[in-house]
Amino acid sequence: MKFLKISTIDKKLSSKQKGVILMCFSTFLFSVMQIIVRLTNEIPIMEQLFFRNIISLFICAYIINKHGGTYFGGKRYQPLLMLRSVFGMVGILTMFYAVRHANQADVTIIIKMSPFFIVIWAAIFLHEKIYKIQYPTLILAFIGALLVFNPVFKVNMLPLIMAFACAIAASVSSTLLSYFNNRVNGITIVMHFSTFCVIFALPFMIVNYVPLTLSQLGYLTLLGMFGGIGQIGLTYAYRMSPATEISVYNYSGILFSTVLGKICLSENISTNSLIGGTLVLIAGIIIYKFTPPNNKII
Repeated sequence: MKFLKISTIDKKLSSKQKGVILMCFSTFLFSVMQIIVRLTNEIPIMEQLFFRNIISLFICAYIINKHGGTYFGGKRYQPLLMLRSVFGMVGILTMFYAVRHANQADVTIIIKMSPFFIVIWAAIFLHEKIYKIQYPTLILAFIGALLVFNPVFKVNMLPLIMAFACAIAASVSSTLLSYFNNRVNGITIVMHFSTFCVIFALPFMIVNYVPLTLSQLGYLTLLGMFGGIGQIGLTYAYRMSPATEISVYNYSGILFSTVLGKICLSENISTNSLIGGTLVLIAGIIIYKFTPPNNKII
């Protein structure tokens, strides 16, 4: 009966609605992952990268083995799959570094520039439409992000540069996910990415390995679980709907991070955060409700 109910609900949802739900779900898991990174900042970054991906590697291998499919994709797609894996890994490493070495507000607001780059790359390389309504709503979301985090930029420049690099890397990676729609299975994409990261991180982790306490092992296990499931959700989000339509929902991470920061790190929620969060939600609702399917590009 439960399966039938889920199937009925699933049939009632459009591809765009499914993409939005998956985007918000994966963004929430990434926000939790970011909190875990902060709680384990005494562990070398390559060790974090290894655990972040080893669990998702096994999850993907299990799914592929059970339901069929290829582990690493067809030969013709290997160059772009490798490019996606490289940019995805760069995005994770730069985000981990920025989170560990700079003010969280400054880092997050820079990383949240990623959806702006996604719209540009998707329009240039994937020929996706940029609707008139998307311009003011993306600006509104960006203003909301500024208000939520109220950045003061009082940290050294390297972490901020890393955060900016993360935004660019994440946008390229996400755009490639949209390109692979109907070409490469989503689980295969995540399998390729996770395997690449594990192989890359392993020698560095061996050289600089830090023995883990039981609590640290638990945190890193959760890091891998949330990161892996979030990555799978994100991958399928961009397969459900064009990047230009759902990338703005990446801003939901601002709200999630604010709430989780309050609960897990005892961070105060300012009036600016409440106002900015409201603007982000308004922008998301507008772009979701009023983006016409056949609107002309400006």
